[in-house]
Order: sequence, then structure tokens, then C-alpha cells
Amino acid sequence: MFQKLQKRWGISALRVVLVLCTFAVAGSFSGWAARKLMPILELDKGAIYWLVYVVLVTLIWPMAVMIFSIVFGQFSFFKGYLGRMAKRMGFGRKKTSETKVEKRAGMEVE
Repeated sequence: MFQKLQKRWGISALRVVLVLCTFAVAGSFSGWAARKLMPILELDKGAIYWLVYVVLVTLIWPMAVMIFSIVFGQFSFFKGYLGRMAKRMGFGRKKTSETKVEKRAGMEVE
């Protein structure tokens, strides 16, 4: 499994371990932080509570990943990772194939 990730991400074995540690710590922190924020909202533990909890974890996670990636020395990896994830989700600027061809040819693109 580690070798597959190492090859896929193009990083060393040590960096794979550091990236996985960053994912684990940031994910755990996101859940912990969301649990600490939930009492402020004073919601009963029903469907709305869990929906809000999931949304909070989802919003906290990218920030936590960036913070912990600095701690683990993996900021450059996660900057690219979250950028690619944002593009897949429809956020960020998408480049057309025409734009890519023009950039490769050295043409100026507006």
C-alpha cells in the first residue's frame, strides 16, 4: 500500500508516512473541534445536529490540513492536493485545452 501511494504521489517513503500522519491528525482535530463548537449552537442530537456536525467537520478539515501540513513539513504537498480537490469539486479556475496549447506555444492568454 505504501509503495502504491509513494508511486502515485511521487514522493519518498518517509514523506508518505508524514502525509498519512497529517491526514490522521487533521481529521481527528476536525472532529474534535466540531464537537467543541456544537454546544454553542444548542441543537438537540437529532438529524439537524448531525448534519451541522458533518458540515462543520467538512469546513474545518481543509484549514486543519493546511495548519498540520506546516507542522509535519508537508505544506507543498497539501497545497497542491487541496488545489486539485477544489478543481474536481468545481471550485477554482478550469483551464480549457485551448488555453493549455496556447501557453505551451508561448502565446499570451487573457
